[in-house]
Amino acid sequence: MDAAQAAGFASFLAHTDAVGKSILLVLLLMSLASWTLIATKSLAALLERRRSEKFLDVFWNAPSLAAVRTRLEHRHPDEPFSRLAWHAIVASRHHQRHGASRLNEAGSAAEFLTRAMRRAIDEDTARLESGLTVLASVGSTAPFVGLFGTVWAVYHALVNIGLSGQGTLDRVAGPVGEALIMTALGLAVAIPAVLAYNGFVRSNRLVLARLDGFAHDLFAVLTTGSHVGDADTVVPLKPAAAKA
Repeated sequence: MDAAQAAGFASFLAHTDAVGKSILLVLLLMSLASWTLIATKSLAALLERRRSEKFLDVFWNAPSLAAVRTRLEHRHPDEPFSRLAWHAIVASRHHQRHGASRLNEAGSAAEFLTRAMRRAIDEDTARLESGLTVLASVGSTAPFVGLFGTVWAVYHALVNIGLSGQGTLDRVAGPVGEALIMTALGLAVAIPAVLAYNGFVRSNRLVLARLDGFAHDLFAVLTTGSHVGDADTVVPLKPAAAKA
């Protein structure tokens, strides 16, 4: 920022009223919220991606579903694929042991398993989409907040110029130019939020597509006569199914 820009921004802060300062505070809070979400969700997505790749490699190379269940019992699921596998294995084991003894267990084992897996996917979908509403709101409203600040500042600048009786170009251009700072700040807050929102939506869509494919493979494994309640039962898992 050069001397002219610094002087312009400092002059704007010095002459703006409480409404203008409130708008600046709102834009600052919007920016902090969006960048906090961008940083935390980006880090969480990176860590989850690594854990998912590791779990899928372990899952498809496991000797049996019993071995997968044992591993998940000792290490709590911490990413979407392991959570889906855990819920599916628990649901399949529960229905094998207790059958349809309650209303929420009605239907065949395949139907009960489908409902359990769908609930697990829905929970992860909601978790992946958390915070996106804030980014979308910041991206859509920040330009208008900045524009409102510009209009407010221009109005007061023109009123002060009118009261002074000096309407020369040098007296008009300075205050009006300073007022445009609000619009620039609004855009500076909105653009990263919009780009991050689009990036997260695409990333979530890819994760859910892979999760859906894994759910089909897992359903096929669990409904082909496998029993996860007996640790001695060996049901081989084919790594080739991971490519489906």
